[in-house]
Amino acid sequence: RGLIFVSPEPVSFGVGVVALWLHKQLEATEIGHTALHGAYDGLPGAEGFASKTFRWETPIDEESWRYGHNARHHGATNVAGRDADIHFGPVRLTREVPWRPVHRWQLPFTLLVLFPNFAFTMNLHFTGVSDLVSGEEKLDFLPDRSPESRRLAWRRALRKFAPYYGLEYVLLPVIGALAGVGFVKVLLGNVLSEVMRDVYSAATIHCGHVGDEVASYPEGTRSHGRGEWYAMQVEASNNYTTSYPLSVLCGGLDHQIEHHLFPRLAPERLRQVAPEVQAACARHGVTYRAAPWGRTLVKALRHIAQLGRPDPTPPSGARDGDAMASGPGAAVAAGG
Repeated sequence: RGLIFVSPEPVSFGVGVVALWLHKQLEATEIGHTALHGAYDGLPGAEGFASKTFRWETPIDEESWRYGHNARHHGATNVAGRDADIHFGPVRLTREVPWRPVHRWQLPFTLLVLFPNFAFTMNLHFTGVSDLVSGEEKLDFLPDRSPESRRLAWRRALRKFAPYYGLEYVLLPVIGALAGVGFVKVLLGNVLSEVMRDVYSAATIHCGHVGDEVASYPEGTRSHGRGEWYAMQVEASNNYTTSYPLSVLCGGLDHQIEHHLFPRLAPERLRQVAPEVQAACARHGVTYRAAPWGRTLVKALRHIAQLGRPDPTPPSGARDGDAMASGPGAAVAAGG
């Protein structure tokens, strides 16, 4: 932040923006996401990172995130009716989400609106504010659209939005103006670092469970035992390969499969157990996907584009969502 304030020319200003982005990125993924999963709970000297009390420097409400992400998404990944992350606003991520005309625009919406404002939209999603404006009959996080539920959703959203954006977009730029640095200069630096974190995080997260090769499950699907639950998690997830520094900035989510099997493991441990997980999947016939990050992201975006078109009429007797029909979770996907 100091460089953004005192930089006399674009190069040092750019260095300040990148440094602030790195801080925000590590805070959101490597540190915050890991802490909220409970990876540091009970660790001596890490009391400040306890999952129930940790507060991250990210505009997403912690309580809403723990319920929507840790409980709902991790408990039933890509299962319609239980995992609310199979869509974000007007973006449909699996065929189990019914197609609507608004989905025709979901690829440009994803790239131009969702990616650059990812944390903002995630807070609207997990706090239930999106439920208030979605127009959908079925709600993701709110019991209804009563005045009480509306107040609850907005209270959860604003208790993060107000202090976070008040600091980033009002207080710090005002300080810059009073110091003679300039309101717009400080505001621009903060906005750029936010957008960089959001685009990087969105590119990380969308690779995890989106793609035509990734399993998704119809509403009512339940695992028939712990082993089948693990198989469903693996086949509903993607790993992607990248360099170690970029993996750190991803918070280890390039090892999405291991993260879904062991969500309380810290990123470095996910990297360590990956070879054993891959070997176990090979022994049991479970599909373990790992491809370069760029290729995985292109596949995810292509899938989003495909889902923007109306679904083809399935042949007689076919079931939507049988993505695991050839894997160990076939009975789960086919029979619920």
